[in-house]
Amino acid sequence: MPSKYVVRDFAENNVYHVFNRGVEKRTIFLDEQDYRIFLYYLFIYLAPLEKVLTRYPILPLRLHSKNLAKEIDFFCYCLMPNHFHFLIRQITKNGISKLIKQLTNAYTLYFNQKYKRVGGLLQGRFKAVGVKTDNLLLHVSRYIHLNPVVGELVTNPEEYPWSSYPAYINNLKETICNRELILSFFSSSKDYKKFVQDQVDYANNLALLKDFTLDG
Repeated sequence: MPSKYVVRDFAENNVYHVFNRGVEKRTIFLDEQDYRIFLYYLFIYLAPLEKVLTRYPILPLRLHSKNLAKEIDFFCYCLMPNHFHFLIRQITKNGISKLIKQLTNAYTLYFNQKYKRVGGLLQGRFKAVGVKTDNLLLHVSRYIHLNPVVGELVTNPEEYPWSSYPAYINNLKETICNRELILSFFSSSKDYKKFVQDQVDYANNLALLKDFTLDG
């Protein structure tokens, strides 16, 4: 029976929760530099090219053509020690597959060189689940942003530096995420913060998210 997580054909203009973890559940981010390098590649691939070149004016030409800013609408993310979560809308055909392939190859090359290892770093093909309603979109964004709390890394999601949550609640100007869609359902970022941190409401809706977890 095929895995419920295996999406072979990503439809244009559809939203997906995309996630993967280290092979054998191993840690894939061992220090702060590892997180920063992963986010560096996300920025290179997803920020508008003019912004990328303003920040990195001597960016190698081979990376220019890998920019996917016009092919991906990137809503939110969370990087955990042994896995990551993205919430993405695919704009053009194969946009998601291209992003994950580029990101995985670049980060694995960096990681293997740094830690003197060989072979794949992530657990096979990445996983994905379609997010088909606005209600699910909001709940999956909350699930992603609460991962560090559920994983007992922090007690407050604001304290976790490796997710898009601070950009949502602090209105940070510099972010790769398109916050407009999710925040459009709330009167302010403070209301989104209340939605995310309402633990009772989150617990009551865990059943709704059973197909969106790594082990669900």
